[in-house]
Amino acid sequence: MNTIEWSDFEKVMLCAGTVLRVETFPEARKPAWKLWVDFGPHGVRKTSAQIKAIYSAEELVGCQIVGVINFPPKQIGPFVSEFLLTGFPTEEGIVITTVERAVPNGARMA
Repeated sequence: MNTIEWSDFEKVMLCAGTVLRVETFPEARKPAWKLWVDFGPHGVRKTSAQIKAIYSAEELVGCQIVGVINFPPKQIGPFVSEFLLTGFPTEEGIVITTVERAVPNGARMA
């Protein structure tokens, strides 16, 4: 494993946001949700996430997640993803990264 400099870490905008809306994504190759997340001063951004194995739409709405918001947009079928939802792979599926206590939307991980 290569080490990185602090300046490398500073380039990644890992920010907290609150899930506002979740829709099914029937065109996705693997089961996925479409999520709209409020990142405060960075605006509402959308993404596609293959997390249906573990999470229902109802439990995601209102959840505060961690996303990388400074990747370029990515076309996923008919949908444009505007951020990367972070998480950890497990045998059951991806476990999303959340915050232990509420922080302001758009707060940057330090």
